[in-house]
Amino acid sequence: MSTTTKSKYPTQIKYIVWNEACERYSYYGMRSILVIFLVQYLLINKSQAVSDYHIFSAACYLFPLLGAYISDRFLGKYRTIIALSLVYCLGHAFLAVFEGNQTGFYWGLGLIALGSGGIKPCVSAHVGDQFKPDQKTELQRVFDLFYFMINFGSFFSTLITPWTLEAYGPAVAFGIPGVLMFIATIVFWMGRHYYVHVPPTGKVPHGTGNVLLSAVKNIGKGKGFFGGAELDHPKKNVEDVKAAFNVGKIFIAITIFWALFDQHGSSWVLQARDMNLNFGLFGIDKLLPSQIPALNPIMVMILIPLFSFGIYPFIEKTFKVEMTPLRRMGGGMFVAAASFVFVAIYQYQLDSEIAAGVIQDERISVIWQVIPFLVITMAEVMISITGLQFAYTQAPRSMKSTIMSMWLLTVFFGNIITAYIAKINVFEGGNFFMFFAILMAVFGVVFVLIAKNYKMRDYMEDGSNVEEI
Repeated sequence: MSTTTKSKYPTQIKYIVWNEACERYSYYGMRSILVIFLVQYLLINKSQAVSDYHIFSAACYLFPLLGAYISDRFLGKYRTIIALSLVYCLGHAFLAVFEGNQTGFYWGLGLIALGSGGIKPCVSAHVGDQFKPDQKTELQRVFDLFYFMINFGSFFSTLITPWTLEAYGPAVAFGIPGVLMFIATIVFWMGRHYYVHVPPTGKVPHGTGNVLLSAVKNIGKGKGFFGGAELDHPKKNVEDVKAAFNVGKIFIAITIFWALFDQHGSSWVLQARDMNLNFGLFGIDKLLPSQIPALNPIMVMILIPLFSFGIYPFIEKTFKVEMTPLRRMGGGMFVAAASFVFVAIYQYQLDSEIAAGVIQDERISVIWQVIPFLVITMAEVMISITGLQFAYTQAPRSMKSTIMSMWLLTVFFGNIITAYIAKINVFEGGNFFMFFAILMAVFGVVFVLIAKNYKMRDYMEDGSNVEEI
């Protein structure tokens, strides 16, 4: 373990954040070309490709439940991350080897979903474990740094991987992210002797499932829904599950944000494919549709310090309103709705141009997508970064990875919603995007109503319960 000071991050943080940068390069690199690969190489129709893309994305955020359970109960965060990272690497190998075989390729996606999803709640919770209770400011800043490194890796992979696909084909394009994932695993392993290792809790007779069963069984025998659970379980365990349950209610409305956000890699890319892709700057004549999402990570890297040191303090000083995590997330949901209004307007115009027989080089320019990308990225900074910090600080020790997985589970449900809407193909053209804009605004109101009654908690590890690896 390392020593820390109030003015510096713990030494071991560098291994985690650089691991995250490499891992995110591998993940976003393969995902940046996934929908285009499905349409152009495997010849899957657009609606099915969008649906499959979001089913894969959903699976990546379902497996956090498994990763969190293994981590919290048996292996601990470090060992879980190492084991599932190797599964992750194997999945990338499948993509490269089975580029022309749909069955093998989809098996590769499944392994990546298992590996990527399984480590998600563990990595972010592992970051929080490296800090002591008197380092709350450093914890907030490191989550900003953590998210910055995610987007650092994402930006370069989203620019380079589509070009690699065009120049060298799918095997190389999917193989390079696999190599980066292997490097990420090695970097994380190098820090093993420096980490604060919070041990797993083992099998818990008073765990979440048992507490909930007792609460249902004893309804009416105690005060409130969880009151009856105290007849069979210690009050501390009941309170921990109750805390997780209350956080879960906050997360319900967040699911719709992810139904919108992850479309910047699917439906927005397919929209860009039909737009005027001429660029004419920096020696680049045309842009590739899969490269447009690179706007998101570069904007995140700019907006993180802008919001942290500029916009939030300005609002608090000018309007005397504290920008609490719940206010940040609530505001971000309405901002997200606005981004889809822009995309819907573009699609209405694009559809009319295609119907009129306008050639691609004379249609609405893909440069106009800069506006909705900026707006949706603002929403991401307000919701996603804040949500990571919120999930960790609201989680009792026994529920750290579990609550992190609940946060990631909102992404699962969001992508399932998008996959279903794309699959049934009820909304076409601009109506597809406008539907999601309205849905987001409605759930923004729902979030505000739920958040009004939430009582903030503060759970931080005191550094006394650790183990050596």
